[in-house]
Amino acid sequence: MATTPLALSPQADHPVYVIGAGPGGLAVAAALRARGVRAVVLEKSDAVGASWRAHYDRLRLHTTRRLSALPGLAIPRSFGRWVARADVVRYLEKYAEKHELEIVTGVEVFRVERAGADWILHATGGRRLTGRAVVVATGYNHTPRLPDWPGRDAYEGRLDHARSYRNPEPYAGKDVLVVGIGNTGAEIAADLADGGAARVRLAVRTVPHIVKRTTAGWPAQRSGILVRRLPTALVDRLGALAARVGTPDLSEYGLPRPDKGLATRQREGAIPVQDVGLVDAVRAGKVEVVAAVEAFEGGEVVLADGTRIAPDAVIAATGYRRALEPLVGHLDVLDERGHPVVHGARCPREAPGLYFTGFTNPISGMFRELAIDAEKIARRIAR
Repeated sequence: MATTPLALSPQADHPVYVIGAGPGGLAVAAALRARGVRAVVLEKSDAVGASWRAHYDRLRLHTTRRLSALPGLAIPRSFGRWVARADVVRYLEKYAEKHELEIVTGVEVFRVERAGADWILHATGGRRLTGRAVVVATGYNHTPRLPDWPGRDAYEGRLDHARSYRNPEPYAGKDVLVVGIGNTGAEIAADLADGGAARVRLAVRTVPHIVKRTTAGWPAQRSGILVRRLPTALVDRLGALAARVGTPDLSEYGLPRPDKGLATRQREGAIPVQDVGLVDAVRAGKVEVVAAVEAFEGGEVVLADGTRIAPDAVIAATGYRRALEPLVGHLDVLDERGHPVVHGARCPREAPGLYFTGFTNPISGMFRELAIDAEKIARRIAR
C-alpha cells in the first residue's frame, strides 16, 4: 500500500480518482487496478477504514465472513463468522497492502466539477486534480445527524451522538436514554444493559422489524439475498410469517409488530434490526422501551406521551447524513434526500464518468453489494 500524506502532484495520465478509503473505495480501486486502470484513492483521514476505526467496540459485521469479502481477498477464517470491528480494520489494511493500492491520506476533496471530458477535483491546500473519472465512496454513515429538538442547545444534561460511543464503561451506574432503534441504537442499548448501566431506556418513534441474525445456522443475510428481487408484497408476507415463527411478540414491552411489511419499510430506507441481545434485554427488563423524544427542557427530556425524564446521559442513535451536497450538489445528481440518483456502474445522465458506491443500505449486506458494485464500476470504466 502506498500512502503519501499531502504529497500529490499533477498527473499527466489523468487517473481515476476514488474519494474515500473505506471498503467501497478500496474495492473499486482494487478492481480497477486488476484491469490495468490507474486509480488514486483520496482519503481525508490518516488511514484506511476511518469510519470503522471510530465505531463502538462491540460492533461486528451483521453479515457473514464468507459473504462480506471484497474482490481479490478472502476474510481470514480466524476472524470468525461474525467479524469484529477491529478485525474489519485489519482486513482493510491488509486489503490495501495486498493490492498495492495508491492511497493518498490527509487530502479532503471539497468539490467536483466537470471540465470537458475530464473531472476537476478541488482538494486540500488549493489543489486542483484532473481525472478521467471520479468514484465517490465517502460512505453511507458520513456525518452524524442530530435532530433539532426544541431546547436541545440549552439542555443541561449530557447529550452525545452514537458516533462518540465506544463502550459502556463511562456509563456504569448511570441512568442512560438511548434515542433511536436502528441497529446501532438497539446494540448500544443492549451493550449498556450488559455493561453495568443502572438503568437503560430506549426511545422509539417507529417500531422496527426485528430479525434473528441466524436461524438454525441459516444467516438472515442469505434470506435477504434470496428475496431482494421478489415483489414487495410477497416479501412482506414472507417476513410477517418468519416474524411470527422466529421473533417473540414484544407488544407488552412497548414493541408491537410493525404495521408495515419488511420490504415496504426497506424501500423507505429502514432495514430490519438484527437481534444481538436486545430482545433478551427487553424481556428481562434491562432495557425499557419509552416514547420518542419530543423536546428538552432544562435538565429534563420530554417524551411524545408527555412523560418527563431526567437521565444522566442521552445517546442519540439518530443516524447519519450522506453530506454530499458540498461535493456534488451543484451537479444535479442528488435526490430530495441528498442521495445519489444512481449508483454502481450507472452514471447520472448529466455527469458521465461520475460514479457512486456505498450509498444504499441493502438487506443483502453492505460489503457484499460494495464488492459487486466495484466489479461493475471497474468494468464500465475499463471499457
